[in-house]
Amino acid sequence: MVYKHTYTERETGRTGFTIVETLVAIGVGSMLLLVVFSLSFYSSRSFAAMANYADLDAASRSALDRMTREIRGVNRLTAFSTNQLTFEDSDFTALTYVYNPSARTLTRNKSGVSRVFLTECDSLLFSIFQRNPVGGTYDQYPIANNNPALCKLVQVNWTCSRKIFGQKVNTESVQTAKIVIRRQ
Repeated sequence: MVYKHTYTERETGRTGFTIVETLVAIGVGSMLLLVVFSLSFYSSRSFAAMANYADLDAASRSALDRMTREIRGVNRLTAFSTNQLTFEDSDFTALTYVYNPSARTLTRNKSGVSRVFLTECDSLLFSIFQRNPVGGTYDQYPIANNNPALCKLVQVNWTCSRKIFGQKVNTESVQTAKIVIRRQ
């Protein structure tokens, strides 16, 4: 009996991937990595946007709360423009809020001390209104010639925004409030 042994590729140690199998594996791996990188980029951008929204909203609410508390306690409005309000405070000193569009800040000035209340502010508008409301609505009558002596209510509107990864996309916070001067 003659024993004939035939060698297979496994027995000779020539196992491995063919070029076609290697190219398919590289293609599938590349697609998988592309999906993972795309999802991580999108997720990081979304998390940055949510963090911006939360931070801008907190800063806007804090500034508005402080302004509301102070304006309600003033004696009267003494000077007005669409980007600046000057009040006579309860201690009879001047209290001023100034919006600087080039610096994008809202600043509070009192007794020579300046304090930035709001940063990254794209637009801000002050409006003043009279004491008597419009019948049947919650609106107030605007003051015809912007006479500060007639002012009972101050309206504040502002928009703040930030950039995400160097691009100004859609992260903005909008605040609007009508503040009544109690002592007027």
